Amino acid sequence: MEFISNTEELEAAYGTPGEASLVKVADRLTPTYRKWIEASKFCVLSTVGPEGLDGSPRGDDVPVVQELDEFTLAMPDWRGNNRMDSLRNIVRDPRVALMFMVSGSNNVVRINGEARVTFDDTLRGRFNDKGQLPRSVIVIKVAEVYSQCARAIMRADIWRGQAAETDLPTVGDMLAELKDGFDGVTYDADWGARAKKTMW
Repeated sequence: MEFISNTEELEAAYGTPGEASLVKVADRLTPTYRKWIEASKFCVLSTVGPEGLDGSPRGDDVPVVQELDEFTLAMPDWRGNNRMDSLRNIVRDPRVALMFMVSGSNNVVRINGEARVTFDDTLRGRFNDKGQLPRSVIVIKVAEVYSQCARAIMRADIWRGQAAETDLPTVGDMLAELKDGFDGVTYDADWGARAKKTMW
């Protein structure tokens, strides 16, 4: 079995990315990305440390993160198993990646950035839930935010029979916001047929 050993081989096999995949990246929370993330009660937090990688599911009965400003998010660390894999990694290597999902939606929004952990009482108090406070808060500085192609969730049919929230921004909305003149309405309208041809 032969394995790919350089990026040139990959690029030759896969070709160039489409316009939408290049336009979609922002360096802050834009209005449409903000609205989408505010609707998310679940994300996967990925971290890296000396012992390796960690992917941790994070969920809440309210939005899973709060915005502190357009470049900064706060995520409470609620009671768990006390392994602290993600927290240990962040303290030693701040690089993080988050994948936000909204029940019923085939789209995903991703954030890459750097994080720190704090026991700050004022910040913990923002997440007061019936007198309960998180043990700590993860503060995430956004480096890039972007939407993810829906094909993987469509192939897996995760939300079978479950309708998505109707008030969510579409990927076309996000793209039109990031590039003047981008026809987001047509992008959304054509997506179903385009995905059908390129699903597998």
